[in-house]
Amino acid sequence: MTDIDELARELDRAHVFHSWSAQNQVSSLVVASGRGARVWDHGGREYLDFSSQLVNVNIGHQHPAVISAIREQAELLTTIAPSTVNLARGEAAKRIVARAPEGFDKVFFTNGGADANENAIRMARLHTGRDKILSTYRSYHGNTGAAIVSTGDWRRVPNEFARGHVHFFGPYLYRSEFWATTPEQESERALQHLRRVIEAEGPSSIAAVLLETVPGTAGILVPPPGYLAGVRELCDRHGILLILDEVMAGFGRTGRWFAFDGYDVRPDLITFAKGVNSGYVPVGGVVIDAPIAATFDERVFPGGLTYSGHPLAMATIVATLDAMESEGIVDHAREIGESAIGPALADLADRHAVIGEVRGEGVFWALELVADPETRAPLPAAAMGRIKGALVERNLLPFVQDNRIHVVPPCVVTAEEVAEAVAIYDEVLSNALEGEG
Repeated sequence: MTDIDELARELDRAHVFHSWSAQNQVSSLVVASGRGARVWDHGGREYLDFSSQLVNVNIGHQHPAVISAIREQAELLTTIAPSTVNLARGEAAKRIVARAPEGFDKVFFTNGGADANENAIRMARLHTGRDKILSTYRSYHGNTGAAIVSTGDWRRVPNEFARGHVHFFGPYLYRSEFWATTPEQESERALQHLRRVIEAEGPSSIAAVLLETVPGTAGILVPPPGYLAGVRELCDRHGILLILDEVMAGFGRTGRWFAFDGYDVRPDLITFAKGVNSGYVPVGGVVIDAPIAATFDERVFPGGLTYSGHPLAMATIVATLDAMESEGIVDHAREIGESAIGPALADLADRHAVIGEVRGEGVFWALELVADPETRAPLPAAAMGRIKGALVERNLLPFVQDNRIHVVPPCVVTAEEVAEAVAIYDEVLSNALEGEG
């Protein structure tokens, strides 16, 4: 009998070209099926998924309501041109704007988060007549032309083909660029830094500031008090739009429908993807404030995608958001973060000096690992590699980035599953750093 897992690996090695990877170093982990916060390979080996794959499976794997919606829509209509009217598209947009601030009545649908940011940037430039986009160094906004250059981390460097992008340092108290010692100082000094960047670049040249509400891949950097409100004030002062990237942080991840609901800020454009339908079918989009939408009432918006508002994706949005509401999944994400994940990770940090800081909210947390608690020197890549391998060996799928373990399970994770994962983290941090993992 053929080993299906090995067949999958052989086909992958022979024919699949993987993103962000040296092709000879790609993981051989096979995932064949899933349910809730767990996945299995073809042989039945079970893994607890504390990565939510790419922090997108918010509703959990194989939610029956979403699977049913895909099946029903496929039987009715599988695809339609974006220029046509389709009920599923309207229903999906209606549910999204219902969660947005008043005045956000229109949604432009895309295929994912990168092209959501791409089109938000396009809208901002056309609406303001300005060119520059300001974004932070610690950020990830996607892998299309302008989105990758808006990204602050190393991935932008070999891809810097787009124009008009300027970077600045956002708040990150644990590794403050501003010699701050309190969240309030970090907020004030980060805002002063941004003010000077805006002045030095020329306010009249800046179309938008693009920020992840809570930077995700960059480290789950919960903004300090007053920061986002201060950015909004700076934007208002100079006629600059504020784009909030909710691709990773939105739709339950922070324990709120939108992450910015927890802060005193109102954006001009909201980008989304991932959690809006838990990645069951590729989709993303831009939620547009009325004044910007009105810019294109008579003027053609020069952007579009063949699969914009794809019926299968729209059906998954409707089913996902309805299920999240009826089942109280967003509230559960908040409560499990407060009652289980946060306290358990804090206790873990008390027992492991390698954990320099715990931060997060909802089901959106990071353990920052350090070689020295005093100097805060990041744990080296080799040690992080051992930790990642040891976690997988113990049947936990981790999200490991730089010197951090991101604790990002589906929003439906149970307290028992949290305890199971924390016990594995505990064992690995006790052993893997000594080469015992």
